[in-house]
Amino acid sequence: MTETAWHEELRAKGYRVTPQRQLVLEAVKALGHGTPEEICAKVQQTARGVNISTVYRTLELLEELGMVTHTHLNHVAPTYHLAAEADHVHLVCRGCGEVSEVRPEMADGLVKGLEEELGFVADVRHLTVFGRCRGCRVA
Repeated sequence: MTETAWHEELRAKGYRVTPQRQLVLEAVKALGHGTPEEICAKVQQTARGVNISTVYRTLELLEELGMVTHTHLNHVAPTYHLAAEADHVHLVCRGCGEVSEVRPEMADGLVKGLEEELGFVADVRHLTVFGRCRGCRVA
């Protein structure tokens, strides 16, 4: 999603394009996946006066508007990324902490099984799978 598209989407939903919103979106895009603290640090490289409370409020609004989404990759703060780039499943290695992304289709067996056995339709766009990566399994 481009900067122009962000502006159009915010305005279409009745919101102004503030410098803080623009900087938070730019930071999320640049980081790919970032905690509020990482996003705040990135924003503060440009605008020292933006504090963590502003970042949290902005992320909350942007998530309500469907522009960003979050997932939990560990037991601390959520990790945010652009909603337009959210179609993936996260793999987190418990050994080294590496985070990988795979296509949602990799979870098709799980999705199909849940629907067939439980009548549950799963949305795996927020799915995080914990395990051990190939490197840690070999070590």
